[in-house]
Amino acid sequence: MMNSKAGKLIVFLLAAAALLLLPIILQSTGSNSWVRILDIALLYVLLALGLNIVVGYAGLLDLGYIAFFAVGAYIFALLGSPHLANTFPAIQAMFPDGLHYSIWWVMVLAAVVAGVVGMILGAPTLKLRGDYLAIITLGFGEIIRIFLLNMDRPVNITNGPKGISQIDTISVFGLDLGKRLTIGDYTFQPVTLYYYLFLFFVVMAVIISYRLQDSRIGRAWMAIREDEIAAKAMGLNTRNLKLLAFGMGASFGGVSGVLFASFQRFVSPESFSLMESIMVVAMVVLGGIGHIPGVILGALLLAGLPELLRHVAHPLTAMTDGRLAPEILRQLLIALAMVVVMLLRPKGLWPAPEHGKSLSK
Repeated sequence: MMNSKAGKLIVFLLAAAALLLLPIILQSTGSNSWVRILDIALLYVLLALGLNIVVGYAGLLDLGYIAFFAVGAYIFALLGSPHLANTFPAIQAMFPDGLHYSIWWVMVLAAVVAGVVGMILGAPTLKLRGDYLAIITLGFGEIIRIFLLNMDRPVNITNGPKGISQIDTISVFGLDLGKRLTIGDYTFQPVTLYYYLFLFFVVMAVIISYRLQDSRIGRAWMAIREDEIAAKAMGLNTRNLKLLAFGMGASFGGVSGVLFASFQRFVSPESFSLMESIMVVAMVVLGGIGHIPGVILGALLLAGLPELLRHVAHPLTAMTDGRLAPEILRQLLIALAMVVVMLLRPKGLWPAPEHGKSLSK
């Protein structure tokens, strides 16, 4: 027993050291591109963990999850950039330098607003399940994107397809993550500083996910996932539990959106397309529905795979005399890889040790 605990502790410490040193090692190669890919991958992990609450725990197929990501991103884009001050003279008079609210307050606001929007989405879909629920949530995600695309007239709120730029960076205890940090002879690039911030939020999300999984609410969600009729017969308030799942998962998406907007310093409706929602769902399914380590693995693989396949796509494009563009080949190779994996591992790359009825069908 002691050996087992000691072994787990050693593995945990080695994994923690690797995660902390990884961006420094990659940055030392002279290119920040791989560190940036890691940053985006961590954001996808955060999104996948949020969707896992809805899909993995409660068994509710949500194809419009990227809408909550967009809600969080645009809330910070509006409250952390000069866009509103430049558009409305009244705001310009009150805030001559533009709106620059603290990201920490905006993050709480985004989590609350996204959670409320998630429950509003869930309210009319409580009696739906399976394909019907997927179609409704898909439509909701597209409605949000189209609203963002067209809310530049008659009053310019979202700046339409042009998007919003000049978004503030994140400051932690006075340290601006958008600027380089020099300690001794070593200089931390902004992408490396953002990596550690994103890693912190991912660790917090993992802890919350595990706590939810082992709580009474998590057990109730899984009971609904296995057999909703039986759960209702046992006295569970399935209506409130479903709304809570939608709201909790959406809050994760709202926080991710704030981090994304600050990291990119630019948001536009094109970043929140249907394909992004499908990718997040694919991460959860590919890794292992309801299993936190599997979801993390699936998110990391699908976020990093396109960049890895970039080195394969260009030689194949040259072999076809340019008939197939690299982007098309990358998507083709990703799709083929997913098909092969799902044929060989239908329950995911790292499925949960125990599977219920809904996962074994």
